[in-house]
This record gives sequence, C-alpha cells and structure tokens, in this order.
Amino acid sequence: MVTMAGSPSTPAHRIPEYADRVLAATERIPAGRVMTYGDIAAQLGEGGPRQVGRVMALWGGAVPWWRVIRADGRLLPGHEHRALAHYRAEGTPLRDAAAQGEPPRVDLRRARWEGPVTD
Repeated sequence: MVTMAGSPSTPAHRIPEYADRVLAATERIPAGRVMTYGDIAAQLGEGGPRQVGRVMALWGGAVPWWRVIRADGRLLPGHEHRALAHYRAEGTPLRDAAAQGEPPRVDLRRARWEGPVTD
C-alpha cells in the first residue's frame, strides 16, 4: 500500500485502494511500452479511463506516469517535453505529429503493452 506522508503536525494517510491498484499496475508496464487509461481500467476490472486519469493526476508523480496515455497517443498536455524525453530514452515507438508544431504521438499500435498488470 502506498502512503503519503503528511506534515509533521498531521499524520500520514493512505491513498484509496483503487488508486494503489492503478499505481501498482503502472509500475508493471515495461520501459518503452504504454497502456491507455482505458487499458488499465479494463485490466483492473474496475473504473474507467477517467477514474484512472484522476488517480494519475493526483498520485502518479511517483510512478512512470508517461507510460499511461490517451487512446489517441497524444502526449499529456503540459507535460509533452518531459514525456517525450522519457519516450526517447526508453525507445518508445513514436509517430510524426498530426500537424506542424505539435509534438509527435506515441505509436500505440507498436507501443501498446497488453501484458498483465495484476497478479
């Protein structure tokens, strides 16, 4: 179970069990591969893309967040440069940008990982 430390005057608190499962699933995605928010929800058998996205927005900074993407392969808005650096370092397959001036997209057909994210 992942816990989040509080300030010295407040106790540490636990994140919700579903969030812990999403984060654990994210950690199992191999370098250079990705899953969509919907893929994670489907493998967990609970929630949906929005719920997975919410978990990642709140607690995903401690896991390889760049490996969980939108179904269209677009990079996370506001984090494109950081994500792209990770993708390039890991050798994640990319496609050219849809329009000039946009960052490339993840080539979901080649990069999608369908392996298990649960035990």
